[in-house]
Amino acid sequence: MAARIRFPPVAILIAAAAVVSISPAKPATAVPAPPPPAVPPAALLPTETIPAPPAARDVFDVATALSTSDRRDDGGCTDVVHGRLLSPGGVSGQGFQTAVPGGQLSELVARTPHPPDLTAWAAQARRCARVTVDDQDLPTESTTTVGTGPAVPGAQTLSYQQVLTLPGRPEPGLRLRTVAIAADGVLVLLRDAGATDLDLDTLAVAAWQHAAPRLGR
Repeated sequence: MAARIRFPPVAILIAAAAVVSISPAKPATAVPAPPPPAVPPAALLPTETIPAPPAARDVFDVATALSTSDRRDDGGCTDVVHGRLLSPGGVSGQGFQTAVPGGQLSELVARTPHPPDLTAWAAQARRCARVTVDDQDLPTESTTTVGTGPAVPGAQTLSYQQVLTLPGRPEPGLRLRTVAIAADGVLVLLRDAGATDLDLDTLAVAAWQHAAPRLGR
């Protein structure tokens, strides 16, 4: 039987890319790490690099998105269904959401002393391939398929697709695709929603190549 968990509005999935619990727990006596340097807005993809007509951007601060995230734990699948890839605390970053033909695109660029293990996250996503969620008290089925991430030297990559459908309804579900790249305390994540026809792998690599030198890599 599929697991059942609470689910926030879909817009939160697209914009925030928030919190993951796969990283090992830290000892209670550990000294808190100093906050990482701020991520400059220039680290985000320029508008002209997105193959779509220019559109207004809804910009968000990563630390704020993390602080308002739902932290309920259902044994591991909540983070997968919500697309959460960062641990709260000691994180700095910038993100945006924008409309593109066929749907929406968002990007997140973050610095963190505790980067996610994308290999472990992919394994957890495979274990949570099909779950039932409560999206604003409406039962919704979440189906996650993990693919092969783009090749980026010296970095971990993650690529997966999630489809949200209403059980018993003939309408096609909402498709969410995510590509993440992480190395040396830096995470770059792109996510689209809908039928955008974007080459998300290529765009994510371009985002990494754009952000890395602006973050001292």
